[in-house]
Amino acid sequence: MDKLLNVSSSPHVRDKSSTKSIMRDVVIALVPATLVGVANFGVRAVLVILTTCVSAILAEYIWQRCMKQQVTTGDFSALLTGLLLALNLPATLPLWMCVLGGVFAIIIVKQLFGGLGQNFMNPALGARCFLMLSFSSAMTNSFAIPKGNAVWGGYQATLDAASSATPLMQVKEAAGGADVAASLKDMFLGTTWGTIGETSVLALLIGGIYLIVKKIIDWKIPVIYIGTFVVFNFIYVCVAKEAYMPVFYEVCGGGLMLGAFFMATDYVTSPITDKGKIIYAILLGLLTGLFRFFGESAEGVSFAIIIGNLFVPLIEMVTIPKAFGKEGKGNE
Repeated sequence: MDKLLNVSSSPHVRDKSSTKSIMRDVVIALVPATLVGVANFGVRAVLVILTTCVSAILAEYIWQRCMKQQVTTGDFSALLTGLLLALNLPATLPLWMCVLGGVFAIIIVKQLFGGLGQNFMNPALGARCFLMLSFSSAMTNSFAIPKGNAVWGGYQATLDAASSATPLMQVKEAAGGADVAASLKDMFLGTTWGTIGETSVLALLIGGIYLIVKKIIDWKIPVIYIGTFVVFNFIYVCVAKEAYMPVFYEVCGGGLMLGAFFMATDYVTSPITDKGKIIYAILLGLLTGLFRFFGESAEGVSFAIIIGNLFVPLIEMVTIPKAFGKEGKGNE
């Protein structure tokens, strides 16, 4: 009788992971890209990051206190939202816009839909798109060109920043004969201009690999997303027969790497099934290609992921396995 198995109530499989530990690991994974952004753009980058993080945390704290809810600012989710938002912003964005973005991400996108786990789109991306639509000039025409003394690859950001097209925009214009000022090496290492967190592919890869090794994210979404976009790029160039730059410039430029590893993989707004993840990633790759090559803007990752988020319930509806039994395949 001592050897009888005791069957406990479900769940039978347990994991030590918690919301706090997962969010903390994602924040840790963003540290390399954050450090490169600070080294690249200096004090302005620090101010933008602090502003969005503090505004996001305070917005969540004040809302939950006013609504008499449990305060969850200690689970790192608000901090992560503020950090992701900052990394998607130019260092020259006015700080009051950064505050508005942080509050919008937490209150409008997250809390009004029930808080963490209930939002239908990534809060940081929702806020970025809100700022892009509301203040397009400040969001697109104020990319700081790092310059000055050589402290990081020959660049040092100062408050005396100039405005210029990002390398990705220059790649888009390359079909018309324009040159791309930044080299592929600059775009890989991060010694170029753009938003705070998108410039260094190397730093983002380090963070992404960290998350995959820690099993925080599944490799399927980022790898299939980027792979689908590469195939789309190749087909487009072959069909259009235009003088576009090699695909590596498209992959290294803009927010593709940041979006693929850190926002497309968001637990709340991405599918949970393996088939769903594949369909979702392919959809994101196709949408990004459509926006980049047929849209007016050179970017497209943010809107692609948000639209993909909207399709997640439908994707899960058709990919969740049916139970064998009543109303299952066995009785069809």
